[in-house]
Amino acid sequence: MQRADMQAAAGTQDSGTQAADGVFALGTVTVSGTRDGGQTPGESTLRQQTIARHNADTVADATRLLPGVSLSRNGRNEEMISLRGFDPRQVPVFVDGVPLYVPYDGYVDFGRFTTFDLAEIRVARADASLLYGPNTLGGAINLVTRKPVRPFEGDVRLGLGSGQTRKAAVNLGGRQQGWYYQLGASRLDADSFPLPHGFRDYKRTPTDTGHSRANAARTDNRLSFKLGLTPNATDEYALGYVRQRGEKGNPVYTGRSTQRNAVRYWRWPYWDKDSVYFVSSTRLNADNALRVRLYHDTYKNGLDMYTDATYSQHSPTSSYRDTSKGATLEWANARWKGHDLRLAAHYKTDTHDDTGRYYRDVTTSLVAEDTLTLSDRLHLALGASHEKRDAKRVWQWPTGSASATNGRARLGWSLTPQGDEVYVALSHRTRFPTIKDRYSARMGRALPNPDLRPETANHLEVGITGQPWTGATGQAAVFHSRVSNLIQTAVVPSTSCGGTTCEQAQNISRARNQGVELSLSQQFGHEWQADASYTYLDRTNLSDRSVVLLDTPRHRLFAAVRWQVHAQWTLMSTVEAEQGRKVSFATARTNTWREPGGYGVVDLGATWTPRSDVSLDVGVNNIGNRWYELADGLPMPGRTWFINGTYRF
Repeated sequence: MQRADMQAAAGTQDSGTQAADGVFALGTVTVSGTRDGGQTPGESTLRQQTIARHNADTVADATRLLPGVSLSRNGRNEEMISLRGFDPRQVPVFVDGVPLYVPYDGYVDFGRFTTFDLAEIRVARADASLLYGPNTLGGAINLVTRKPVRPFEGDVRLGLGSGQTRKAAVNLGGRQQGWYYQLGASRLDADSFPLPHGFRDYKRTPTDTGHSRANAARTDNRLSFKLGLTPNATDEYALGYVRQRGEKGNPVYTGRSTQRNAVRYWRWPYWDKDSVYFVSSTRLNADNALRVRLYHDTYKNGLDMYTDATYSQHSPTSSYRDTSKGATLEWANARWKGHDLRLAAHYKTDTHDDTGRYYRDVTTSLVAEDTLTLSDRLHLALGASHEKRDAKRVWQWPTGSASATNGRARLGWSLTPQGDEVYVALSHRTRFPTIKDRYSARMGRALPNPDLRPETANHLEVGITGQPWTGATGQAAVFHSRVSNLIQTAVVPSTSCGGTTCEQAQNISRARNQGVELSLSQQFGHEWQADASYTYLDRTNLSDRSVVLLDTPRHRLFAAVRWQVHAQWTLMSTVEAEQGRKVSFATARTNTWREPGGYGVVDLGATWTPRSDVSLDVGVNNIGNRWYELADGLPMPGRTWFINGTYRF
């Protein structure tokens, strides 16, 4: 295993000051104190080799390898990522630095984003650079695409798996004198997935009585293209396009809830996204450089709500369309000795079209970051930003606006010339309320709140990272976050909702997220490699300690062992376990919670590499066929198998 893969699998940072081969460096969000494409302090990086080795076909599957990350599912069959207790609205996702999150509600279904054309995934925590832009309350996730290094290169991947899973992906690229191109196309299909041993559908009229999960089909097609110009050694200009076409079923609830709307017969006939972006870097002179990002992103979504499990009749398709347009200008200056200064301006306009009901927001941000080299070993990073969001167009309701100021500081002390470091990081961050937060009527049950204030969080992190002994790489971090102005639903007196009260989103809650992250990667000679990461997370509702915060485990462990049996054969086993998760549970009269119990699952895999350009991966996941759930009434897959073949050229 290569050192970069060892560190990624353990959740630690890949070292180095330049982007790895095949990584689109312009797609990274460079923090003060690092060169373009360099590893950013506070970020974890997953490389393509690690992602493929773990059969992680989606971003959700890949990020679960990292400490601090946990997954959850909701009733819309969406895979959600939590980072130290912060949800996708508070940890936005980007592709090559361009925001991808849905303007209406801020969420992203991470199960829709496949990984076949990615070079790496970067996960930034609470110390994320402010250069990412607004709404990084708990961090950021950046999906960085590929960049060719040879005149002609690529790979082809084909795979099969349980539930009639079919996958096919091809990546082609070429680097020529003064320009390059990169093309990727993939398709991921599945009809269902196996149900685990002992599973039972508790509904009065069960719908899942066989061996496979009903209404769990999915299809995700992705096309990406990038054309770049490199007129000299310092400048680069790239135009990128990403097209996604998806559709999916919505497996029916199988739990014990008696709430009327717990059982839904839904299907999503389309989940489509198109992104066009331009990214450039121009060296103005010896001390100054200018980066530019321009982008246009559209998202279309359709939902068919059927009357029963025959899926023969449905109401008119519920659809909406979101559009985002934006620009970022970033100026880098290295004129003054001991300083690495970055100034940036962000502009983003978001439009939501709900079948003729239009909403439009404009968000702006000004950012300044500087890294001071205080000595050969001591570095101080400082940053500040001011952001504003204006509702320019709102259907029926009043407009509103909000502003916020953010800041960060990081002090790092290098213990060794090899990069071992102890650090302390402080930050103050915010998230603007979404269009849904402010204006959703919730089927006539709610009042708007145009002047909702931003959520805020104050973070403290102390940690150490490096090589504790020969053959080992690890990190340890203790973190504490205080969140205020959390947006929750309140009941207010009003006759506007057909009764005496209405619901309304208000800034009424405070919370605390604190915990520990540990990771270690150890090489034993040339044949054995062991990786492990552990996260302890304690979340408390400070406004009302009787109200439980949901959908994150208290303890989470991920470990992997690889054995190079032969020059052509490698065996791998992974263990994933968690405990202390609490999930929503609704009765006929009230909403409460339950604890589904801890679980541990074991995966086994083998890789055969008969030639340097050919590999065959086979594996079995959840080999014990364990029944576990990340949400009430939504079982995870039982024992599944896969086989993948890859040809590289």
